[in-house]
Amino acid sequence: MTFDFDRFPDATLAAIPRVDLGGWPTPLHAAPRLGDALGLPSLLLKRDDVHPLGAGGNKLRKLEYHLGAAREAGADTVITFGALQTNHGRQTAAACAKLGLRCELVLTAKVPRDGEAYERSGNIPLDKLFGATVHVGTDDADTTRIYDRLIADAAAEGRTTATVPIGGSNALGALGYLRAIRELAGQLAERGIDHAQLVIPHASGGTAAGTTLAAGQLGNLEVNIVCVSHPTDDARANLHELHTSAATLLGVGTTPPRFSMTDATLGPGYGIPTDAVWHALRLFGRTEGVVLDPVYTGKVAAALVDWKHNLDIDPNEPVVFLHTGGMPGLYGYTPELTTAVNRDTPR
Repeated sequence: MTFDFDRFPDATLAAIPRVDLGGWPTPLHAAPRLGDALGLPSLLLKRDDVHPLGAGGNKLRKLEYHLGAAREAGADTVITFGALQTNHGRQTAAACAKLGLRCELVLTAKVPRDGEAYERSGNIPLDKLFGATVHVGTDDADTTRIYDRLIADAAAEGRTTATVPIGGSNALGALGYLRAIRELAGQLAERGIDHAQLVIPHASGGTAAGTTLAAGQLGNLEVNIVCVSHPTDDARANLHELHTSAATLLGVGTTPPRFSMTDATLGPGYGIPTDAVWHALRLFGRTEGVVLDPVYTGKVAAALVDWKHNLDIDPNEPVVFLHTGGMPGLYGYTPELTTAVNRDTPR
């Protein structure tokens, strides 16, 4: 039995407004040296980090639907939110630049970090390079005040705004990963693979919700979810809400596939890397020449490195690691990165 493409709601999905940001399908690469190091003989990397727009990343898939809706509504200004080093903000800025939309980023310091690298490097200069206006709030109340002012200013100037939630994660944004996993299943089928185990992140939840919804439609995909932002109880509640709302939007069943969830590599919290994260970054770099980030992919990779304790996977079956991007944010952690890469002698 292979993937159930006949059951997948292609026609319904195609009817929902979407802009094409190009660059699809992203590559599916074998990772034999990393697989050998981990005892996973059939390890593959789904490279959503190498999309050509705005330094790549998973948010671009969600933004195709959000910006499709914005265009449908006649919006000329897009407002969104995130932490200071938000990858979502950088990708929103790049997508808006491509489409000729004004982009307003409302950022807050949600990670207990400071210093030149974190406050001025990484994603922040790219936000501005792509033409976004960056507004930094001190706390949630200040963020709300900034947002209200931007809405009022736009109305006074006769502009129409569209607001995109943090991470692009709502029912509409989740459709981006419903489409992505349909793409991945096609790539697997082309390789003669009819069953696979996915390893993916959970942060704001849209990627995980779209993935589980697609896996439930296609069958033969088991999903391992690694929490990088919230503990499992919170993440499960968020995933259930987004999965259900996206299914309702599409008019399909809400039963998720078999999936597991762990927060074993979450560490002290969002945006705070651990030694295990830096070890995973070094291992991916030295075996496959692949760059991870310490906030999202690094924590998922740390769970994969110690998969026997963290993940419910069969090492004899194909395992797909979803690389969601985030490399520019790595430079916001330059002091720790410098220490990490000098810690071990390359093998």
